[in-house]
Amino acid sequence: MFAVSLGDDGAELRPLEPWHAQEFLTHMNRGREFIGQYIGLADAVTDLASSRAVLHSYAEKAATDTGRIYGIWTDGELVGGVLFRTMNLGHGTAEAGCWLEPSAAGKGLVTRAVRAIIDWAVEERGVHRVEWQVAAANSASVAVARRLGMTRDGVLRESYVHRGRRHDVEIWSVLAPEWRAAGRERLTGGERPADGEGPAGDGRA
Repeated sequence: MFAVSLGDDGAELRPLEPWHAQEFLTHMNRGREFIGQYIGLADAVTDLASSRAVLHSYAEKAATDTGRIYGIWTDGELVGGVLFRTMNLGHGTAEAGCWLEPSAAGKGLVTRAVRAIIDWAVEERGVHRVEWQVAAANSASVAVARRLGMTRDGVLRESYVHRGRRHDVEIWSVLAPEWRAAGRERLTGGERPADGEGPAGDGRA
């Protein structure tokens, strides 16, 4: 099993696999209401069977190169994660997303983790466009898109139903040449440090 360091604070990014089902459920139980404000993941993972089913669905996506899911661990505890909800390598596109429990908010973990998976998608897999879909009211997730240097492409009005309420969905994206240019800027010290993060989510997990 591999782990990618997310900085000097002990945070790591690792694949989130079906054998993590109990740990995933325990994590979701700790942060269910916080995580579930705007995304469906908290409602999808309600017991051990559903936890395993969600992770198994992403294992199948990984096997077919159509998606990925990764956990964020701090001090050995699962506190959130990032994912590619969809990947279409033929078209060179992917949709990224995230979630986080309350104890991990405000530390910049999501920005660092999403940056790591976008680097991989662009440089290793040849993805040209990475998309971020977010409920317009989810200001924390919108802030992540901005910090990642994404461009707001538009709004799908009342296109997403969550817990009986319709939400506008903002579409943000970054293209591979833009991502590489931003990476060069980071290396030369031109980027400001990431602010803290709240209950970010992709709007449709």
